[in-house]
Amino acid sequence: MAVVRDLRVLLRFQGFRRLLAVRLLSQGADGVFQVALAAYVVFSPEKQTSAAAIASAMAVLLLPYSLVGPFAGVLLDRWRRRQVFLYGNLLRALMATVTAVLILGRVPDWLLLLSALCVTAVNRFVLAGLSAALPRVVDAERLVIANSLSPTAGTLAATAGGGLAFLVRLVIADSDAAVVLVGAALYLCAAVASLRIAKELLGPDRALVHPRLTTALTGTARDLLAGLRHLAAPPRREAAWALTAMSLMRFCYGAMLVMLLMLCRYALTSTTDEGIALLGLALGVSGAGFFVAAVMTPWAAGRLGPGRWIMVCSGSAAVLEPALGLPFASGPLLAGAFVLGLTTQGAKIATDTIVQSSVDDGFRGRIFSLYDVLFNVAFVGAAAVAALMLPPDGRSVPLVITIAVIYGAVAVVTARFEHQ
Repeated sequence: MAVVRDLRVLLRFQGFRRLLAVRLLSQGADGVFQVALAAYVVFSPEKQTSAAAIASAMAVLLLPYSLVGPFAGVLLDRWRRRQVFLYGNLLRALMATVTAVLILGRVPDWLLLLSALCVTAVNRFVLAGLSAALPRVVDAERLVIANSLSPTAGTLAATAGGGLAFLVRLVIADSDAAVVLVGAALYLCAAVASLRIAKELLGPDRALVHPRLTTALTGTARDLLAGLRHLAAPPRREAAWALTAMSLMRFCYGAMLVMLLMLCRYALTSTTDEGIALLGLALGVSGAGFFVAAVMTPWAAGRLGPGRWIMVCSGSAAVLEPALGLPFASGPLLAGAFVLGLTTQGAKIATDTIVQSSVDDGFRGRIFSLYDVLFNVAFVGAAAVAALMLPPDGRSVPLVITIAVIYGAVAVVTARFEHQ
């Protein structure tokens, strides 16, 4: 297979191998932690979960990153990225352990969400740093392939982590706290793996690597404006539109995820264990879509160009999402999870490539942090819209149609943009 051959070529780069190991362990831990939280919020027998409750939890966990994200970018353009991976994962291991203790103590939900917020806030630094560091460990010729395989491998690792969380909860210990502790152990492993990377290898190229924190924070607004001006310049307008298109597709994916959670909780299953098992299967099928996207995207983006590949992905989703979603049955929804996994990840790989190829190294940290902010705002916005439109059992024809229209609009505008 071409993807196996490409991976073998990339694994010859020692820096890529070590950065990939950090990504796999870190995002695998993310998958474990996120599933544990989802199970606690959505599937706890003592809770009557609603779409509004899910949206509220997402808002508490994700909206503050709209403030953290820009600061993460500014600091990533100053701090050694290797050190961010080391100390970030150590901090997440500690806070995940605290979260497990709070679950056992049956504390109020707001306190638990605050602890979880600390875990996922650090995630903004780690994920943005992983993307910004990738061009430092592969050559320009292989950057598209690396963008296809590395983030997708991380997504698959997160999916595998989610599968591990389901396995621990269903087979070994019916305890969300135990699952969170597994995530804490994986965060610790990611921190240890980062020690194998030289401090200077991942950049950034700055004469002053460790400025005073107050100086960095004071210059945040100025640096962000410079980053936005950099992104708005004519050579990078394609990157600006790609980020917009990807955010809209993320909105669609998030809305469908909330609907899926509600369907698994109420309409399609009769017990908590059945609901968790069906959700796990759906996430696994979506992960298979991520893998297929990693195989297809280098070839498709090479022949069509990254922008046209985004158009194909969004157009395909516009057609297939309502066809598979409207029956509100397990089989079609699983097929839909595969399609949305493939199209969303395919578009993301293309977007990463466009942004990394267009943005200078000194700006990548803050641009990818803004990328993360757009992702979070889009996801929370999707949850809020879903909360307004979803009935208690999760079946909503208007929501499915709305998502299809958004996918179609992205495809049409991207087509016009590519023909300019």
